[in-house]
Amino acid sequence: MMNQQGNGVGRRVMTRRKFLVNSGTSFLALGLAGVADGPAVAAPAIAHNRFGKPKPRPDLIDKDSPPGLEVIQLTTEPDVPSSHLYMEAQIFTMDSKRFVLHRSATAHGGERNDPKHQYLLCDLEDGGSLWPLTEERGATAASVSPDGKHLYYFVDETRVNGGRFALKRVGLDGRGRETILVVDQPLPGTKFRPSHLYPLSTISSDGQRLAISAFLGDGQTNNAPWGLMVFDVPKAEVRLILHGPTWCNMHPQYSRSTDPEASRDILVQENHGNETDARGSITRLVGGAGADIHVVRDDGSNFRNMPWGRDGNEACQGHQCWRGRSAWAITSTSTRQPPEAQLIEALPAPFADHVGIKTPGAVRNDLSRSFPKPRFYHFATDIAGRRVISDSGPMDKGGSLYLADLDAPGRGPARKFTYLLNPRSSWRKEAHIHPFLSPDGALGFFNSDESGILQAYMVRGLAAI
Repeated sequence: MMNQQGNGVGRRVMTRRKFLVNSGTSFLALGLAGVADGPAVAAPAIAHNRFGKPKPRPDLIDKDSPPGLEVIQLTTEPDVPSSHLYMEAQIFTMDSKRFVLHRSATAHGGERNDPKHQYLLCDLEDGGSLWPLTEERGATAASVSPDGKHLYYFVDETRVNGGRFALKRVGLDGRGRETILVVDQPLPGTKFRPSHLYPLSTISSDGQRLAISAFLGDGQTNNAPWGLMVFDVPKAEVRLILHGPTWCNMHPQYSRSTDPEASRDILVQENHGNETDARGSITRLVGGAGADIHVVRDDGSNFRNMPWGRDGNEACQGHQCWRGRSAWAITSTSTRQPPEAQLIEALPAPFADHVGIKTPGAVRNDLSRSFPKPRFYHFATDIAGRRVISDSGPMDKGGSLYLADLDAPGRGPARKFTYLLNPRSSWRKEAHIHPFLSPDGALGFFNSDESGILQAYMVRGLAAI
C-alpha cells in the first residue's frame, strides 16, 4: 500500500475560461500514471464539442408548468447515454456555477470496463459547456471538494480478493492530477482485500476525509462482508470502520454540517436479509422487514438509529439524504396503510437494535402530509435545507417533478408543492429520474430517456417560484 501523495503540477490558480483565453487550448485528462501524475495534455480548444452542445427543450414544458420555467438538455450525444450522478452525490461547487456529470453511464453509475465512461465538468457560466476530467478506464465514485477546487475519484482495478484501486484528484480546470493513495493489499489491521467499489463516494465538509464502501469477500464464501472505508486525505491513509454481510448497498453520505463534531457523521443504509454469492454478486438486495438507516461517526464509533421503517407497515425505499447542513435527514418510505410513498424527516437517535420507526425517543416529521396521496421516490434539498425537489408517480405516465418549500426542521409539512414538468421517463432502473438542486436552490436537474437514450437535463427559473 502506498501512503504517499503525488506532488502534482500546475498549482497556479486559474479558471478554465481564463486558461483557454490565454492559451487557446483545453486540457484532456491523463490515464493512471503513478503517484506523481504529469501535467494534462494540451489539445485543440474545440475538443469539448465532441460531447455535443446543450439545447433548449421548450417541448418539455406543459400547460401546468409555472411561468418562466426553462428546460435545457445538457447532454446531446445521439449514440452515447449520459447521466447525472446519483442525487445524493456531492458534485457541485458551492457557488452553484459548475458541477460534474458523466457520459456513457446509467442513472446508477458507469461500467468500469467501458472505455467511453468519463466524468465531465459542466460549466454553467459558459453555457453548460462540457469538459473532460477523467479518461482512465475504471474511474468511479467522483466527489467535488467543498472548496470547489478538486474532483476526487477512484480508479477501480480490483478483482475479488486481489487487484488494486487508487484514490486520485484533479483540479476542476483539468490540471494538477495526483494519486493520493493506492491500495493493493489487505486493509490495515485486517485480512480484507476490497473489490467491487461502490459507485458513490462521499466527502466531509472540511474536505479532509472521503468514504466509500466495497465488497470484502475472499471469492470462496457466500454472504461475505462488505465494508465502509474512510480515507484521511492529508495523511494518505485508509481505515475500515464498519463491515458485515448486510452492508451491500450502503449509500454513505457525510454530514454537510460545518460543525467540527457533526461533520464527522456518515449516514449509512443497512440491507437486512440480503444475499450475496462468493464473487460479490447480489442475489437478493433486501428481505424481511427491509432496510434500516443509521448514522455512524467516521471513526466507527457512536452508531445510531434513524427512526424509519421495519415495523411491518413502513419500509425505507433506500433513498435518503441529509437536510442541507442540518442534523436532520430525510427518507422516502413505502407504507401499506395508507398505500403511499412519503417523505419523512428525522433526527438520529441512540442505537436500540434494528427497530426503525420503533426506536425509543424517535423524533420524526412527515413532510409530505400536506400532499394528497403522496407518491414520492427520489429527492434532494438545497444546501440550506429550505427547498426540496422530488420525482413522483404515476410511473406509467412518465412521472412528475415537484418543488416544495420547507419549514424549520421538525416543524410542519412541506409547503407550496409546485408541479414543474413531466420528465417523460420510462422509469426503468437504469433511467431513474434522480432529481436534485444546485446548492443555492435556483436550478433543478434530472435524468430522462424521453428521447430514446438517457440524457441529463437542467431546469431554470426555480428562483421565481
